[in-house]
Amino acid sequence: MNFDYNEEQQLLAASIRRFVERDYGFETRRRIVASGEGWSREVWAQLAKLGVLGLALSEEHGGFGGGATDLAAVMEAFGDALVVEPFLSTVALGAQFVARGATPALRGAILPAIAEGRLTMAFAHTERGARYDLARIATRARRTADGYAIDGEKRVVLHAPCSEMLVVSARTDGGAADARGVSLFLVEAATPGVSMHRFGTLDGCTAADIALRDVRVGADALIGEDGKALALIEEVVDFATALLCAEAVGAIAYANAATLEYLKTRKQFGVPIGSFQALQHRMVDMVIAHEQAQSMASLACAAVDREPDPIARKRVVSAAKVKISDACRRVSQESVQLHGGMGMSDEMKVSHTFRRLTTIAQQFGDAEHHLERFAAVSDRRRG
Repeated sequence: MNFDYNEEQQLLAASIRRFVERDYGFETRRRIVASGEGWSREVWAQLAKLGVLGLALSEEHGGFGGGATDLAAVMEAFGDALVVEPFLSTVALGAQFVARGATPALRGAILPAIAEGRLTMAFAHTERGARYDLARIATRARRTADGYAIDGEKRVVLHAPCSEMLVVSARTDGGAADARGVSLFLVEAATPGVSMHRFGTLDGCTAADIALRDVRVGADALIGEDGKALALIEEVVDFATALLCAEAVGAIAYANAATLEYLKTRKQFGVPIGSFQALQHRMVDMVIAHEQAQSMASLACAAVDREPDPIARKRVVSAAKVKISDACRRVSQESVQLHGGMGMSDEMKVSHTFRRLTTIAQQFGDAEHHLERFAAVSDRRRG
């Protein structure tokens, strides 16, 4: 399989890299993180002008009809720059749920707004004690005369504080861990009964714990079929996981470049420490980890775009996430150690890259979780 970007993807990657180098330097990012909102509406508007927000949406809805493979170069640039805007939550999760499961009317209303930068979204799914089990949902949605009433709590909803629209998972039937009975709903963040406890995350993003108390939505807020949303959730989360892997590749590339430059300039005993063979070996291991991660991220993006068999898709995505999680751990820790005490200082970008890579290693499932899923789906495939 050819993992090289085509000409259009290379041009897009170049334009995004020019944008982040010019308008999203490390000091700019620090100011954005420290601001009251924790993200930049101006940056979001510029991303819309560049066409990035609509890249994975259909032309019918103002997009370009691309997929994860087209977005991979964008995510690598975002990983390098440590972008904190709600791109993954809006484009890779929220928009995909709407595009794949919502009614034509909702698609026509929501997707163009996303492509134009007028709407941000978040996926309110994770609950206390669920860890990485996508089927473990205690939030309930009971049917009413004109729709549904939702009650429950969601934990660590990424980018919820800066989102106007939430995709909320809730159970309309079955027990807390049943595969059947899971439904998805579009809920405006300002709907009565929705309350958020906002906080910052380790890697500089914003998140919130969300309480839903008798939140009323219409019947048209349902995404997909009532009680049959788990397959869609798995499909979209795999899509987002593949893009997260691509983001990790960009962050790893920066960590490697920063560490190599430090080894060339930091001197001990009158010579650059990069001349020490033991450190050269560690640097080579970091470079190999990047190359392997890049290949696996490309494979995962191709799988979520083209693999119709959900078992085969899960197998590839889990394999990629295992390799990327291991690479995140190795490179983030080595980059900090090779920088010495400076590597953990807040003024150094490499310390923030360490935090982002540490978060990516856990997000959407750590290496242990995906090893178990890889084994489980492999057994089903053989059976």
